[in-house]
Amino acid sequence: MDITYVGEHLMPGKIGQFFVILSFGASLLSMISYFFATKNPEEPHWKKLGRIGFLLNAISVVTIGSILFYLIYNHYFEYHYVWSHSSKSLPTHYIISSFWEGQEGSFWLWMFWQVVLGTILVFRAKSWETPVMTFVMLCQTFLASMLIGVEIFGSRIGSSPFILLRDALDIPILKDPNYLSMIADGTGLNPLLQNYWMVIHPPTLFLGFASMIVPFAYAASGLWQKRYKEWMTPGLPWALFAVMILGGGIIMGSFWAYEALNFGGFWAWDPVENVSIIPWFTLIAAVHVILAYKHSGHGFFTATLLSLVSFVLVIYASYLTRSGILGETSVHSFTSLGMSGQLIWFNTTFLLIMIFLLVWRKKDLPRTQKEEDIYSREFWLFIGALVLTVACVQMIATTSIPVFNALFGTKVAPPIDPIAHYNKWQGAFAVVILLLTAVAQFLKYKRTDSKKFWAAILASLIISILIAAAVIYFTKVYSNVMYILITFTAIFCVIANIRILGDAFKGKWKLTGSAVSHIGFGLLVLGALIAAATNEVISINDSGYIGVQNFGKEGDKFTDPGENLFLTEGEPVQMGDYKITYIGDSVAPPNVYYHIKYERLDEESGKVKEHFVLSPFAQNNPDMGGLIGTPATKHYLSHDIYTLITAAAADSQAPMSKIKEEEKTGFEEYDEPATYQVNIGDTLRYRNGVFVIDGINKNAKLENIPLKPTDVIVGLKIKVIAADQKTYEAEPTFLLKDGNAYDFNKDVSEQGLKFRFTNILPEKDKLEIMVYQKPLPEKKWIVFKAIKFPYINFFWLGTIVMTVGFCMAIYRRIKEGRKNTIKV
Repeated sequence: MDITYVGEHLMPGKIGQFFVILSFGASLLSMISYFFATKNPEEPHWKKLGRIGFLLNAISVVTIGSILFYLIYNHYFEYHYVWSHSSKSLPTHYIISSFWEGQEGSFWLWMFWQVVLGTILVFRAKSWETPVMTFVMLCQTFLASMLIGVEIFGSRIGSSPFILLRDALDIPILKDPNYLSMIADGTGLNPLLQNYWMVIHPPTLFLGFASMIVPFAYAASGLWQKRYKEWMTPGLPWALFAVMILGGGIIMGSFWAYEALNFGGFWAWDPVENVSIIPWFTLIAAVHVILAYKHSGHGFFTATLLSLVSFVLVIYASYLTRSGILGETSVHSFTSLGMSGQLIWFNTTFLLIMIFLLVWRKKDLPRTQKEEDIYSREFWLFIGALVLTVACVQMIATTSIPVFNALFGTKVAPPIDPIAHYNKWQGAFAVVILLLTAVAQFLKYKRTDSKKFWAAILASLIISILIAAAVIYFTKVYSNVMYILITFTAIFCVIANIRILGDAFKGKWKLTGSAVSHIGFGLLVLGALIAAATNEVISINDSGYIGVQNFGKEGDKFTDPGENLFLTEGEPVQMGDYKITYIGDSVAPPNVYYHIKYERLDEESGKVKEHFVLSPFAQNNPDMGGLIGTPATKHYLSHDIYTLITAAAADSQAPMSKIKEEEKTGFEEYDEPATYQVNIGDTLRYRNGVFVIDGINKNAKLENIPLKPTDVIVGLKIKVIAADQKTYEAEPTFLLKDGNAYDFNKDVSEQGLKFRFTNILPEKDKLEIMVYQKPLPEKKWIVFKAIKFPYINFFWLGTIVMTVGFCMAIYRRIKEGRKNTIKV
């Protein structure tokens, strides 16, 4: 007999699932049609059918996203995705974040961006439309399969965002027809994702991932149709666009890590970070080799290989982060939803396409017999691309250790300290790249006069040495040779490209875009180095002791007692130049915001020269290991003050443990009692005054308790005198009934007191009482860590400048492409 469930909204999910299936079928139709349109250009119906399939796919993708957002926004918790990733307490902007927190939502986001890019290609690619869209729609087909969520021959393909909670989880409560009335809320959004950067970082990152298919498609189409030299002209602006957007997405992730994560920085060499930056590096290398080929005819194979492999690495990155294989080595990878097999097929298909096309056209690929001159720009562009590729190989080899262990049954351990491991290797690569970025700007394509080259470079070199010496001295990065080398080469990169930028004012605008982006890159590296190498803890605790139970976890750099300060509410503490005061907190469930006032005083007058309040917040999340802190930062032009809560008073973080009603005794809110043996007339002290044993009441009575003549009942009169001279009376009673002793307590609730008359001791001529007192409200306290990041703004400034340079370069390449089209 079928169960009729109460309150479910099934129609939106059924419509959504229909369009999920339609999106897969339409993308498959479009891919096949575009393939035959490329093979048979004389038959226009194939191209028309490909466009129809693309249009159907676009409509389906938009409909899927609209319905899913509708379900999340209206809190329809009968759907597993909605219940798993959202809650009623989330504001609208975090509801948007919850949309792509799960794998299904992020795959949809990737599909959506490919629809947007595909629309541009359909209208702008012209003769390249059919071959390029073949590869784009092949990728779209794989992505659409990730959302199907159907079983075929016992194997599940994809995971649908429209699966019902009762179908996803085998829990008895979900068998109840009225189960929705028992689900008060969803599980909510991961607290680390409740940051405004997570509203814009994932869309930007996935636009970068989606745009990587376009350079792949142009390169693959060029090999397929033997249009070897042609593909680079339309493909280069797309490659620059992908580099710009993916780079922007990665830097936004750094912003998020800096402002929301509690590891105290902007880059931690986490595997998920690594696999996003690797394809970015390889495509940057591809862009430079494409430029070298366009000017000299050298490096066609390398340019094509790098353009192809960049997207293959994007898919590999998706496999690493979504298969669950990095679960033990990454702090923010997805868990597996059974998609590992599909992701492997996705990756293998595009890898085989790349290998097949390169091998198939190997004999026909453009070659140059003449070797490149060592004093030519293309030679050093090629060397730079090679260095970037080797850097990627080092990163991907270390990041892929869990994959190697799974494939070959090995037990290779990842680096114990990944930051030190990667810094050692990537620091050396960065020195070489920065040096080449500076030197190559003084070289011309094909041939440069060596004397003019050295004459031109000498002035920039001297200026760079002088500036680097000053920077090294003032920032104190001279403790490490690698830091010195990176500082010098970053400054050399900036100075050399500023010189090239100066030539733009003489009418040479062509190199402006590349020079600006290189200046941005140099500033970015310089800012990252100085901030990471010279950041200092300013919350120094000279005592090295924090009186908080279990504080100072082994291996946790943020709970070192010597680098944390204990603050009690309202009691200022001196911290270096600042007087710090914890001025209270505010609650916005599930977070508690802790308000810390910073004051910088004039040493002579004692007047406040500067003051501000930082409000880092935290929440007690047992599922994530306890207190999860989110830092707050004060930004200055020359540095940042970064503040993180590392411990807080329990009553401001966690609710009291729940006690079943039938188990309550009435004494839960009181301290351990004090027991006294007293006589009439005795005066005893309590926390807020005194109480006097005033007398015995032998005529005491108890309501609803019948007494026998042999029963004995006695009341003890107690007078309570508070510190404000207010008096209160209480009369606890003692009962002997049927040979058993009973006592009945009395409260003086205004003073937080409870009295029990527990025994009569005739042999001692004493009366026994027990006195309970409610604890005084404990002063709120926090433990926090503060870090100073010098010159971090160079990192953010470099990002902006680099992005501007990419935009300028894209505009130039699009303009050149139009000129070439007009000539043809």
